[in-house]
Amino acid sequence: MMRGVFGPLSLWLMTCLVSMPLVAASEWTLTDVCPAGFHQRDGGCYLQSFYSGYRSLQDSGVGGLKTGLPPLREGFSAQEIDLGRLLFFDPLLSADGDMACSSCHQPAKGFSDGLPGSVGRDGFVMHRSAPTLWNVGFLRELFWDARASSLEEQLEGPLFSSVEMANTPAQLLASLRQNANYPGLFQQAFGGAGEISLEQIYAALAAFQSSLISLSSRYDLYANGFHEVLTQPEIDGMNVFRSFVARCAECHTPPAFTNQQIAVIGTPEPEGMPLDIGVEAITGDESQRGGFKVPTLRNIELTAPYMHSGRFNTLREAVAFYTGGRGHAVPEGEHLSLHWHIWEPDLNDRELDLLVAFLKTLTDQSFMPVLPQKVPSGLKPVATQILTH
Repeated sequence: MMRGVFGPLSLWLMTCLVSMPLVAASEWTLTDVCPAGFHQRDGGCYLQSFYSGYRSLQDSGVGGLKTGLPPLREGFSAQEIDLGRLLFFDPLLSADGDMACSSCHQPAKGFSDGLPGSVGRDGFVMHRSAPTLWNVGFLRELFWDARASSLEEQLEGPLFSSVEMANTPAQLLASLRQNANYPGLFQQAFGGAGEISLEQIYAALAAFQSSLISLSSRYDLYANGFHEVLTQPEIDGMNVFRSFVARCAECHTPPAFTNQQIAVIGTPEPEGMPLDIGVEAITGDESQRGGFKVPTLRNIELTAPYMHSGRFNTLREAVAFYTGGRGHAVPEGEHLSLHWHIWEPDLNDRELDLLVAFLKTLTDQSFMPVLPQKVPSGLKPVATQILTH
């Protein structure tokens, strides 16, 4: 049960009002106010949500609607988060000054990029899609193939990959240290003399990404007692989602809508492309051939195309895949150890439509951060368009 004298809706409204970002006193003064959804304690920002009073199952089952969340990376200062926000949108972090973290994780597209394969330096097309960053602070492992165990480790990939932002540690540090604004901002966030280190860069970016919280969707309101917010078809779709026939919730477990495990489900690759062996390339474990980390379904309506390769353009296509028969898309000659949840639910068209209707109730960007229209480098910030959702 929720603790405290206020109901969940009152708690949510109070958190929004208290935690709304404020305009800084001067152009490059970092805010000392925590982002929306967080409250300040002992100099750090801590999440306050519908689920704060619920116990997490910690991988022990599917559970009911009122189930707690996995541990969140929290406790960062408001200044660290705000510095990370500026860095995230600043193309100064790339070798050529033309790409930012937000190039592939665009707010207007659910912090993804709407492409089957992200585009890197000189137009290089990656072979996997960019996953959403909403609720990324809850994740134990990062990348589709789970090769990073922290946000800090994950950041080194795109920053220093020759086909992505293509920077080097030395050039990144030099660019920030020589900038007129960043040393002072790092001093505000971390103290000291303003000496910028790689660890501070990673910490600020991790702080900002951990603040990207989406837990106030219409589903969340329903799960916490406001049953009138969902239509009957959406409720029916939720029942299909949680049923032992469809088994969606066994991998996409609420409220995070991922169990954070590796699953081999046999999705098809783009036409003419060989099988992406996924996690096997990292672990060498043949049983994980074609396996990928189960993604969250939060804001799934905004993050098409779907699957690691962007193979499906619509949610309807994506959910229909699961009723096509176990292993029906596995390439000839491949013998994958398909996840035992992948079977033949034989859902009809109406049930598939209900599933899609339910998945759209998971859309929520009410805690969208303030998108900077200027960044300290003086370069043009990347992907800060006004949202239409």
